[in-house]
Amino acid sequence: MSKANKNVIWFEDLSRGDVALVGGKNSSLGEMVQQLGSKGIDVPPGFATTSDAFRAFIKANNLNQVIADAMDMLDHGKRTLAETGKAVRAAIVAGDFPDDIREAILSAYRELSERTGNTELSVAVRSSATAEDLPDASFAGQQETFLNVRGEAALLSTCRRCYASLFTDRAITYRKIQGFDHNQVALSIGVQLMVRSDIGGSGVMFSIDTESGFDKVVLINAAWGLGENVVQGAVTPDEYEVFKPLLDKPGLKPIVEKTCGAKEIKMIYAGTEGGETRNVPTSKAERGAYVLSDEEILNLARQATTIEKHYGQAMDMEWAKDGETGKLYIVQARPETVQSRIDVTALKSYTLGKTGKTLLTGLSVGAAVRAGRVCLIENVKDIDKFIDGSILVTSTTDPDWVPIMKRAAAIVTDHGGRTSHAAIVSRELGLPAIVGTGNATHILHDQQEVTISCAGGEDGAVYEGIAEYEVTDVHLDHVPATKTRIMLNLADPSAAFRWWRLPADGVGLARMEFVVNSAVKVHPMALVNFDTLKDEDAKAEIAELTRRYANKGDYFVETLARGLSRIAAVAYPKPVIVRMSDFKTNEYAELLGGHAFEPKEENPMIGFRGASRYYSDDYRAGFALECKAIKMLREEMGFDNVVVMIPFCRSPDEADKVLAVMAENGLKRGENGMQVYVMGEIPSNVIRAAEFATRFDGFSIGSNDLTQLTLGVDRDSGELADLFSEADPAVIWMIETLIARAHEAGAKVGLCGQAPSNNPAFAKLLVQAGIDTISVTPDSFVAVKENVAEAEKSAK
Repeated sequence: MSKANKNVIWFEDLSRGDVALVGGKNSSLGEMVQQLGSKGIDVPPGFATTSDAFRAFIKANNLNQVIADAMDMLDHGKRTLAETGKAVRAAIVAGDFPDDIREAILSAYRELSERTGNTELSVAVRSSATAEDLPDASFAGQQETFLNVRGEAALLSTCRRCYASLFTDRAITYRKIQGFDHNQVALSIGVQLMVRSDIGGSGVMFSIDTESGFDKVVLINAAWGLGENVVQGAVTPDEYEVFKPLLDKPGLKPIVEKTCGAKEIKMIYAGTEGGETRNVPTSKAERGAYVLSDEEILNLARQATTIEKHYGQAMDMEWAKDGETGKLYIVQARPETVQSRIDVTALKSYTLGKTGKTLLTGLSVGAAVRAGRVCLIENVKDIDKFIDGSILVTSTTDPDWVPIMKRAAAIVTDHGGRTSHAAIVSRELGLPAIVGTGNATHILHDQQEVTISCAGGEDGAVYEGIAEYEVTDVHLDHVPATKTRIMLNLADPSAAFRWWRLPADGVGLARMEFVVNSAVKVHPMALVNFDTLKDEDAKAEIAELTRRYANKGDYFVETLARGLSRIAAVAYPKPVIVRMSDFKTNEYAELLGGHAFEPKEENPMIGFRGASRYYSDDYRAGFALECKAIKMLREEMGFDNVVVMIPFCRSPDEADKVLAVMAENGLKRGENGMQVYVMGEIPSNVIRAAEFATRFDGFSIGSNDLTQLTLGVDRDSGELADLFSEADPAVIWMIETLIARAHEAGAKVGLCGQAPSNNPAFAKLLVQAGIDTISVTPDSFVAVKENVAEAEKSAK
């Protein structure tokens, strides 16, 4: 018997070409069982009813005319959407299965029970519409899924409810929007072994970064219990990201992000056998713990890459962890339909000007800024009150909200993660959104003027009032090639993925102190000396931040390494130059617990900063933590493209002391490909360049400090601004001399600064002097490329 004549087909007999027969969801499950089971992809066993069985059911119960008449009345305004959906669903649920279909379903259920060694197996019953999950129909979740269904009677009843879910209000609306004929859409039912994720965990994962489209990472969201809460955004889940190119290298753990979500509730079985579930609060222990171990995160990421490779495209997957066996299953896989299809020729860069006070923060979706009035709607029944062009503020969304989401300027929700319904739909609609704020519906009020900013990386903010902002287009369609390597200055790890499409030659400056300030937040010496801290408020805050770490220093090491890893991942395998911390004493003091460990200086700009701190007893233990973070980054995570750079190194003797301390902490220049650069920002670096060159692999000219110290002009002084010029002949002499002397000694030289983008003549000067690399901010990259290309052309 051919597939087309069957009422039931086992997953292992299905392939992705069977969409018309069993829908996108079930054909994909069959494809994975058939093709990927031998490659480590575990899919719960099961079977699918066919679209032919659905049509036979509809015909046997004389429902074609019932559906046609109901839709006609809806189209002519004689019935509301709610009345239409209710009437059609009731007619389907009241129908009877033809004997052959009934027996096929029950026979397969009995066999599935036998295969798994159970009597009356508990199964998941999933809907798979023949028009669902197609490339041009990406809004999933239109039909229902029922969990923990046990027994033959319960199964048949649930199958009828699945059929009826083809006519939920949201499914009817969706088909009208997509232009699908109601009579042309059929439904397949997937019946598969129920994974006990109610006592384990579950979630969603993408083989691509959902915000930036960065295609070298796997994004995983995870929560306790059944997966519906993650999909619908009812909880703020854990978030993990894994760097794919390093996954297959033995012994490495390339987890570049690991954020513990609030996971406020979990969905469990309601104790019945007909698919009912209920939400219960999570315990404090569950909220404070990660759902997945590092090994499980890596396991899922490897499965995601296997599935992506097989399908030949970025994928959107759902997974579940069985709480009884600990086994990880893939329960759904479909093509990712937003970021992987964007044809980017220009990147928009948003720059915020003056803003009101910060009202809320959450996870950002999109990279845009929007300003407008709040429209606060807490219940889907009130969506007719939405005002077009407003900023929609609500607790959470599901497919019923899509009609007004399309009319919103931006979206803010209390709950949800980056893979929640609100986030996914906002992405598809090109709207900025901030999800998982926790209390937006409590803080914001109707008609309030606010500004939504998703331009600051992973964390978005809601500001009071209408803020000023600028939008710049960074065009990528005609970037010229240059002999001089143009690199990026990156500081914020959460925003780093946004720039992966730029054809840069690496990262010329990654500022460690920015990651310490934004992610770690704690002074390293306060962690080393936590027990003797006298500031009780700071101590309590530090205790909360480090609660998952037995050794508080490990918090600093891991948080710093993961933050830097996101920057290293963007450029891999091209070089990423990480400058060790270069806070001034007044800046260090502002870190949690910092005031106890920092002296008060009259002029911190030329005080206890840079290299002088690293071997000093006052900071040596803190620098050891920095070194451990670099060691973790390079050796445990695998980012051996990272080059270390020492700032504000005043003399060769000081260089020797720093290099010795680094070696004591496992970072020895020359070992495991380890390169060490030095900033060229002090006149002594130029004057004694040959001596520095024997100790370091390269120089990076810090033009701001070099200009300041050459001209004796405070770079922060407004009164002296007219005297501060990187193009001053004295500064130019310093730059040209350093390049020449470094090259004579076999060392490379780069420059990190904005002058080459602001001043084409300065770019030409650097090219003529033989600079190896120029590193600039991402929004200046194209301009610098053009200036350098022109300079190289005229130099020939």
